[in-house]
Amino acid sequence: MGFTILGTGSALPERSVSNDELSEFLDTSDEWIFTRTGIKSRHVCTTESLDDLTVAASEWALRVSGIDASQLDLIVCSTTTGDHLVPAEACAVAERLGATCPAFDVSAACAGFVFALDVAEGYIARGRAEHVLVIAAEQMTRALDWTDRATCVLFGDGAGAVVIEAGGENPLAVELSTAPDVETLRVPGLVGTSPFKASADSESVLSMNGRRVFKFGVNAICDTVHKLACDASIAVEDIDHFVFHQANERILNQAIKRLGVPDERVVRTLRETGNISSACIPFALDRLARTDALNAGDTIALVGFGAGLDIGGYLLRWK
Repeated sequence: MGFTILGTGSALPERSVSNDELSEFLDTSDEWIFTRTGIKSRHVCTTESLDDLTVAASEWALRVSGIDASQLDLIVCSTTTGDHLVPAEACAVAERLGATCPAFDVSAACAGFVFALDVAEGYIARGRAEHVLVIAAEQMTRALDWTDRATCVLFGDGAGAVVIEAGGENPLAVELSTAPDVETLRVPGLVGTSPFKASADSESVLSMNGRRVFKFGVNAICDTVHKLACDASIAVEDIDHFVFHQANERILNQAIKRLGVPDERVVRTLRETGNISSACIPFALDRLARTDALNAGDTIALVGFGAGLDIGGYLLRWK
C-alpha cells in the first residue's frame, strides 16, 4: 500500500538577517557570500523556539489536508537541533496539537526528511497507520561558531511538514544510502561535567570540509536522480520537478548541468533561507505546492544529502 500527500506546511522565524548585517561583525561581504553560496539572507530564531516553528508548520499542513490532529496515527520529526534532547521534538508537537498517537524523532542530518518519510511509509505499508504527520525542523543557528565566516553564513532556521494518507502509488522509487564519513561534517555532542572523564570534550559547534561536501553533494544528487528514474522506469527528463537539499547554489548549478534538466524545474529557496538542514526539502516542497507550476499527476524527485554521509531520494507523484 502506498500513500498520498494531503497537505504541506512550513514556517520561518520572523527575523531575517542579511549578508550585510553579517559583515558588521565578520570579515565578509554580501558579494563574497552571495557569489560563493547563492545566499542573500537567512531567518534566525530570536523570540521563537524550534517548538514554535515545528507546531506552526504542522498546523498549516493539517489545515491544508483537512485532517484533525486527533486523526493522526503517527508523528515523525527529523531534527538534529531540537529544543530538547529529551523528549523528542515530535512529542512536543503532539502535546501542542493535542495528539495522542506515537511520536518520535529521527536523525539523518540534511537527508532526515526523506528518511522520516520512508519511516512513515513503512508504518502505512504494514497497516499500522492511516494518517501520518512528517516534519523536519532545525535551528541550525544554535550549532554554529559565529566567528567562522566559512560556516556561519550558510545556515538558517526553519521547519516544514507534510500530512500523508494511506492509499496511492507513492513512492514511485526510493534510494537510501550512507557513505560512512563522520569527520567531513559534524557537531560534537554534549560536553557534560563528569568528574570521571580524563579529557575535555570538544565544543558543540559545527565543523565542515567544504570541498568534500561540494563533491559529495553534486554526486549524491546526480547519482540518486538517475537511480530513481531507472527504478521507476522513466527518463530523467520526464521528471517534472526536482526538490534538492538547499546547501549551496554552486552545488545545485553543477548538478543541474550534469543532469541536463531545465533550470526552471528545480525548486530554489536558498537565496532567502540559507541551508535549513533537513527542513530544506519539506520547506521547498511547500513553496512548490503553493504555486501554479505543480499539477495533479506531476512527478517530483526529492534528494537530500548530509552529514554521515547520508543520502535520501524519493520519487513521488503529486495528487
